[in-house]
Amino acid sequence: MDVLYTDNHLLVVVKPAGVLSQADRTGDEDLLTQGKRYIKQEFSKPGRVFLGLVHRLDRPVSGVMVFARTSKAADRLSRAFRERTVEKRYIAVVEGGLSGSGEREDWLVKKHGRVRTVEASNPGAKRAALRWRGLGQRNGRSLVDVDLLTGRPHQVRIQLAALGHPILGDLRYGSTSEFDGRNLALHAYSIGFEHPVRKEPMRFAAMPPATWRGFFEQEIRGFVDEAG
Repeated sequence: MDVLYTDNHLLVVVKPAGVLSQADRTGDEDLLTQGKRYIKQEFSKPGRVFLGLVHRLDRPVSGVMVFARTSKAADRLSRAFRERTVEKRYIAVVEGGLSGSGEREDWLVKKHGRVRTVEASNPGAKRAALRWRGLGQRNGRSLVDVDLLTGRPHQVRIQLAALGHPILGDLRYGSTSEFDGRNLALHAYSIGFEHPVRKEPMRFAAMPPATWRGFFEQEIRGFVDEAG
């Protein structure tokens, strides 16, 4: 595993694109299982290992994830995510020229694995909000920084598509081009939160995977280094 940090309460890792956050009916390897195996081996833990999943990333998305190593940490981190005190930042390569910055609010409904925007009055609609900022343009594509203000399934993907700029490789939500053949040009590069026990501010950042080579490398490196 690509481990950024661990202590008695936390495990912070970088999820590769294409890996599940949590096991599903496919039976494919998932990051939670990998994390439990890592803890068991690294710390010679006997018996079953506890590791709490407090948030997720979509399978085709890479980026920083935090797991809880105790039930107390899991409860407190889960509350922090619900109360939106965790800062979640993404970078994305989108189609078209997108410059400037803005904030977007939509109401989303998920059905049969697909998310769509609806009116606020639609039954089951949930508010989704994010801030975005264009970081550069090249060859008909743009690099975008996203500050996620809520945490809805497929939120960044559907909201950038609704803005008219689908994420490269996201054929489900309007992209006309593949990225690396199966994943998306979307990376959760930074996460910030209060340590669940020590109450200290914590922040972790990571560069996107090697499949991003050739896509705004210089801009991304300076931006992610600054975030860390």
